[in-house]
Amino acid sequence: MVPVKSCMVPLEKFVKIDRDETVRVAAQLMRDRDIGSVFVTSKGEVIGIVTDTDLVRRVVAAGVDPAQTTVEKVMSAPVISIEGDRTLLDANDLMAREHVRHLGVTANGKLIGMISVRDLVVFLTNLPRK
Repeated sequence: MVPVKSCMVPLEKFVKIDRDETVRVAAQLMRDRDIGSVFVTSKGEVIGIVTDTDLVRRVVAAGVDPAQTTVEKVMSAPVISIEGDRTLLDANDLMAREHVRHLGVTANGKLIGMISVRDLVVFLTNLPRK
């Protein structure tokens, strides 16, 4: 089976936002980049993730003002992760078990990338068909 690291988005390509930035800015960034999540940082280190699901559940449904709320207040933390040498099936199982659509990818416990349900779907869509 294919390892997670072969389909991940590498750390250097992460879209990041500082924890003190507003939810509105995060949502605009996600819209403009056509992505479903941004990583939240503090002093350059990843401390969490804000996903489109977080925005719906913790901002819109809760009636929170996105222009006055920081991403740190609505982020998911810590980022659930999987080792990069695990399989895509392992990643799929972990996402299902934890009810998440994004996983950090680690090497020896250090964050090196991210994989999403969208990445899994793209991979499966591109498999040769019999």
